[in-house]
Amino acid sequence: MAFAEVTASLISQFEAIVGPENIFVDDEKRYDYSHDKTENYSFLPDVIVRPGTPEEVSALMKLCSEQNIPVTPRGAGTGLAGGSLPIHKGLVISMERFNKILNIDDLNLQATVEPGVITEVFQNAVKEKGLFYPPDPASSGSCFIGGNVSNNSGGPKAVKYGVTRDYVLSLQVVLPSGEIIWTGANVLKNSTGYNLTQLMCGSEGTLGIITKIIFKLRGYPQKNVLLLIPFVTNEEACRAIAAIFTAGIQPSGMEFFEREAALKTIDYVEKIYASKVTTPFPENMDAYLLCELDGNDDEVLMRDAERVMNVVEKFEAGEILFAETAAQKEELWKIRKNISPAVNAYTLTKSDDVVVPRANLPKLIKGIKQIGKNFGFNTVCFGHLGDGNLHVNILKENISEADWETKIPEGIGEIFKLTVSLGGTLSGEHGVGIAKRPYMPIAMSEVNLELMRGIKRVFDPKGILNPGKIF
Repeated sequence: MAFAEVTASLISQFEAIVGPENIFVDDEKRYDYSHDKTENYSFLPDVIVRPGTPEEVSALMKLCSEQNIPVTPRGAGTGLAGGSLPIHKGLVISMERFNKILNIDDLNLQATVEPGVITEVFQNAVKEKGLFYPPDPASSGSCFIGGNVSNNSGGPKAVKYGVTRDYVLSLQVVLPSGEIIWTGANVLKNSTGYNLTQLMCGSEGTLGIITKIIFKLRGYPQKNVLLLIPFVTNEEACRAIAAIFTAGIQPSGMEFFEREAALKTIDYVEKIYASKVTTPFPENMDAYLLCELDGNDDEVLMRDAERVMNVVEKFEAGEILFAETAAQKEELWKIRKNISPAVNAYTLTKSDDVVVPRANLPKLIKGIKQIGKNFGFNTVCFGHLGDGNLHVNILKENISEADWETKIPEGIGEIFKLTVSLGGTLSGEHGVGIAKRPYMPIAMSEVNLELMRGIKRVFDPKGILNPGKIF
């Protein structure tokens, strides 16, 4: 794909649109915007632009469309699939100035938000009004809400409350041509034509640039209980998850992590937060489940907690820890949310998030461990197993650079083949980006892929917006 170069004349035109203070061409800034949290990838853009209004984004896109300049939209840079990396150089449009919560409507349980708002900031703002925005990715303290929409992020509470797309009512979007559209309406029911809103969710910035989001909200659950359940093996933990749901219990969180993940993360958390972890993690246990139940009635929650414990007794489990204080709950969630940065602080990783039907999780984890043995790599597994979404971090450790670039990707392909054979697919929330792009034919037929390419061509006939991603 041939694109035009960014010239000094074009940069002057960009400056006229957004102001010179919002243009960056120096090497340090270009490097800052060249990478995200995906391995050690780095692709230098020609120029970074920070617009502040939909009209400025529109003017930029019109100019780039006319001049055939590739454009990469970027949020906070917390992605794990390389979806916001400018692999064809060109222009990076950073959405960091779109950082306002425009309206919280507590009568209609809706909010209008710009895409550069940090997810946790938004969650806290609606919580102050007694409202609840459930999607809660591990990076919620730093990721942008627009990136969550672009990747259809989930997080621990997705098992009960759903993922990002379940809360998006309508989007204001700037198309690659520069036109500004709304994809839907701020209503709870809408059967008027094709659902462009849902099409945009998870499209990874390849179809348009989101400039406003209308979310629906829920009432905030006032109470919760949290259980830490140790298991002798990973497979036994996975089997217990299915049994808990079969018993009619609906946790608000059902998180899994291996002992290796727990140990690395405890050390990391103690260093980063300069505080001792006081929660005991029983030895001789390979796996742990973090089971949360929420609601507004203490008696109902305690009854459900007892039902969970009764189910777990049928499996090879250790002594269950009941988190009795808010501080202990916070500590347990802090450990869970810091697993990924802790593992990456230990060694370079290749991170994947496969998803299968819950009942097939034991076969998936067992198969992943065997593939690791076959290809000579270790893995740390954790994730949202309540909805079948397993995060697999492949550890570089002492693997040679040659094997890391050639042999290990072959092993990843085998993991994806296993996942698809078990009724699953390549990603539950990280997206495809560039990291999983080579493996798409494993999960999708050529007919499916061509339909997707066709949709891309309709929205972006010149192929300038986030080129080289997904396909």
